[in-house]
Amino acid sequence: MIKEVRIKNYKSIQKLKLELGRVTVLIGENGCGKSNILEAIALASAAANDKLDNEFLAARGIRVTEPRFMRSAFEKDNLTKDISIELRQNDKKQFSCILQNDNSPYSQWISKNFFGNSETSTENALKLFVEQYGGQDKLLSILKGATQLTEQELSIFNKDVDSFIELYYLNKFIVYSPENPALRTFEKEGQIQPLGINGQGLFKLINILNADNPDKLNQIKDKLRLIDWFKDFEIPHNLSAMQTSLQITDRYLDTDLSYFDQRSSNEGFLFLLFYFTLFISDITPKFFAIDNIDASLNPRLCRRLIEELVELAKKNDKQVILTTHNPAVLDGLDLDDDEQRLFVISRNQLGYTKARRILNPEPLDGQEPVDLSEAFLRGYIGGLPENF
Repeated sequence: MIKEVRIKNYKSIQKLKLELGRVTVLIGENGCGKSNILEAIALASAAANDKLDNEFLAARGIRVTEPRFMRSAFEKDNLTKDISIELRQNDKKQFSCILQNDNSPYSQWISKNFFGNSETSTENALKLFVEQYGGQDKLLSILKGATQLTEQELSIFNKDVDSFIELYYLNKFIVYSPENPALRTFEKEGQIQPLGINGQGLFKLINILNADNPDKLNQIKDKLRLIDWFKDFEIPHNLSAMQTSLQITDRYLDTDLSYFDQRSSNEGFLFLLFYFTLFISDITPKFFAIDNIDASLNPRLCRRLIEELVELAKKNDKQVILTTHNPAVLDGLDLDDDEQRLFVISRNQLGYTKARRILNPEPLDGQEPVDLSEAFLRGYIGGLPENF
C-alpha cells in the first residue's frame, strides 16, 4: 500500500504530509482542501503514466483550470513554481514527480519523474524491472514459483515485486464522484475504464461480471440487501447491443409487477451498486478515492456502508481515501485498527491546508464514551466552521 503522501504547492496546499491507512477518511468544512489532496495524488498518477493533457487529467477526477491556478496562490511567486508530489511505501521513497508549466496559452504540464533516486519514465521503470529478471517469460516463471531462487534472491525479488505492484496501483488512481444521471442512464464507459469518474461504464462491468464471474455479482447483490426493500436484480437476456437495463426486484411489490429498471430506482440504491461493484470487482483500481461518500445516503446507512467497505477493502486488497461532510460516516470506523485512519482537514491562519490525524478518544473519568459523530458535532475534534 501507499503509506505516505507529500504535496507541495498544489492549490490550497502549500506543504502537506499525510500518512495513509488502507481506508482513510478526510472530514472538514467546505473549501478546506479535502478534494485538493485527492487531486494531487491523481496528478501524480497521471505523471507516472506520462499523460498530463487536460482531457486525461479531467478523466481522473481533477478539476482542471489554468496552470497558474493549479499552484498555491498564497504568494505571487508561487504561480510559477513547480508542483511537487511524493508517494512512499513504508520509509522508502517510492515515486516522486516535479511538475512544471510556463503558464503560456495552450501550454502542457511537463513532469520529471523519479523512482527511488533515478529519474525515468514509468514505462522505462517497468521495462527495467522486467529486463532485470530476464524478460517477461522468466518473470512469469518466478512469479509462478517454477523458477527456484535462493532465499536471498527471493527476498530481493519480493521487495522489487512490491515496488512494481505499488507502481502499477498508482498508475490506476482515480478520484470517483458518482452522479445520479450517469448511474441512472448507464452512460457508456468513460475515457478511463472500466469505470468513469461519475459512474460511466457500470452497466458494462456488471454485464461482464454476470457472464464471467457470477460469484462476484452475487457478492454485490448480498451487500445491496442492506437496503430493506431490495430482493434481487437481473440483466435481461433479450437486450440489443444499444440497450442498458437492470430488472430490479422490490420484495414488497406484487409478484405480477415484481421489477422495475434503474431509471425508476432511488439514488441511494444506485450509489451503493456503484460502490460495491467498485470494491468487489477484480478489474477496478486497487488504489482510488471517492469524493463525498455520503452523497444521497441516510446517516445510519452511511455508518453501515463504511463498515462494509472496510471489510471489502481488506478482503479484496483495495486502498481507498474517502471524503465526507457527514459525521455519521465516522461511526463506521474502528480507530483502534491502524488500517483505518481519520484526518480532520482545515486551513491554518495563513490559509494553508493542514491535516490532523484523529485517534480513538479516551473517555473522561466517570463518563460514557462519545461516538465520533457526536465528538465532531460538539467541536471536540475540529473540522467545523468557526466564523458563525
